[in-house]
Amino acid sequence: MNRPADLIVHNAHVHTVDEARPRAEALAVRDGRIAWVGDGDGWRELAGPATEVVDGRGRLLLPGFVDSHNHVRLGSDAACVQLAGAADLAAIGARITAWLARHPAADWIEAEAFDYSAIPGGRMPTAADLDPYTGGRPAFVLSYDVHTAWLNTAALRRLGITAATGEIPFGTVRKDPVTGEPTGFVTDFATRGLSRDGHRALRAAGLPWASPDRQYGRLCASLDQAARYGITTVVEPQNSLDDLALFERAIAEGRLRSRLVAALFHPRGTTDAELAEFAAAARRHRGDRFRVGPLKLYIDDVVEPHTAALLEPYAGHHSHRGETFYPPEEFAEVLARLDAAGFQAFVHATGDRGIRTVLDAVEHARRVNGPRDARHQVVHVECLDRADVPRFADLGVVACMQPRHCSPDIAGPGRDWAEAVGEQRWSKAWPMRSLHEGGATLAFSSDWNVAEMDPLIGLYTAVTRQGLAGGEPWMPGETVSLATALRGYTLGSAYANFLDDRLGSLTPGKLGDLVLLSQDLFGLDPKAALDTRVDLAVVGGEVIHRAG
Repeated sequence: MNRPADLIVHNAHVHTVDEARPRAEALAVRDGRIAWVGDGDGWRELAGPATEVVDGRGRLLLPGFVDSHNHVRLGSDAACVQLAGAADLAAIGARITAWLARHPAADWIEAEAFDYSAIPGGRMPTAADLDPYTGGRPAFVLSYDVHTAWLNTAALRRLGITAATGEIPFGTVRKDPVTGEPTGFVTDFATRGLSRDGHRALRAAGLPWASPDRQYGRLCASLDQAARYGITTVVEPQNSLDDLALFERAIAEGRLRSRLVAALFHPRGTTDAELAEFAAAARRHRGDRFRVGPLKLYIDDVVEPHTAALLEPYAGHHSHRGETFYPPEEFAEVLARLDAAGFQAFVHATGDRGIRTVLDAVEHARRVNGPRDARHQVVHVECLDRADVPRFADLGVVACMQPRHCSPDIAGPGRDWAEAVGEQRWSKAWPMRSLHEGGATLAFSSDWNVAEMDPLIGLYTAVTRQGLAGGEPWMPGETVSLATALRGYTLGSAYANFLDDRLGSLTPGKLGDLVLLSQDLFGLDPKAALDTRVDLAVVGGEVIHRAG
């Protein structure tokens, strides 16, 4: 006779994401794995004196959420001035002034989450915009997408950035086209500032934000959020080898309750010796709780500051259409080399030309290496040309997307994203339904802290393409069904990360990762997702979150 189960959930709507048995009423977990899925009172035979039995009361039981792109190491920093929601320069200045009043001895002013739309006239910010509010203290301000940094005059001086400055380790210094002086705006921060060399340079300059202790604080706070939101597997998409010590510390101190996959950052110019170090790290960390392995690359940047690569010029520009970080031929050779070595690539691509460059590179890799189950990912897929939609399925490329990004209150009409590409290209915006119907695998994620971590917010946006306050949907023809969205946050993301053999569906034999929501979303108005919480989150049969 089999030993009793450790955990049983019954009287629930069990949405399994398993085509062999899509729906059930009860589930049992034993020794960290799903032992049984069924209906009625069949669970009673598995219950013993020590079994935890949870009455689902008709609530929705799901596989644990797999957040396929979540910057838990960046997180949201409590020591920074928080600028989310500051709609203009005056509001930004007021928050900085209030923070300075509370921290009069601060050596640096650090702030995060400024929105490009807060800068008047659609221009990019300058040091002169910050100077009136910073009292001569150096200020370092990150955009909400962490792709750009904004410095005041004192910070430029502290960091030694002048008209004579060329390349810097943590970004590209924008200069006034007339005077040649640095404007205070630094682009390419995500591709340089978050690199190993970039972080070391910022630490050497004395920036507290880049210190290991501050990073660890952000990591722990984000991991706690992940557990609360039922994210049982986190994919941290961009790390250097130095950063792995943070995860090892979290494991040693019991702070890593969810599973975690860490991708390593592959900047342009990565050497064979560094690739060997990446492979060695992957061999060291290959467990079910913590795994290292995929490589993160960039082909372009972001739409709002006009640094994504578009096929046609940006709206209102005669010729500017952004640049790719690699010439296409070079990128194709880089990807083919990584593919031949067995690496999986996560490639950031937002513009339609950037995305096409990645797809062309995957096609080249398959041609020279032969097809294999590589599951390379295009991450973000924000502006996709219709001709490239079927290529995802044809090439086996995963579309790793963040539904919340396409919300009208973030990217839609009147916002910087929509205005930058122009209305004639809005039909290209986050084409989730087209990709799904074209046979592509969708892997959904939050991109925390660019957007809220809560998967229920992502589900709501994927199904409605409305803002959090409701209103008119933006490009509603690209919404997806609730079942499709749930698959994107579970089995789709598990597949995208080579975890579908053990995670992503409530199938006997798979690991016991599951979430019980506070209500059954099926049959309810989609907005009900915003009023729903995770009542129970379980990893390998162990409860990591229980609502009070």
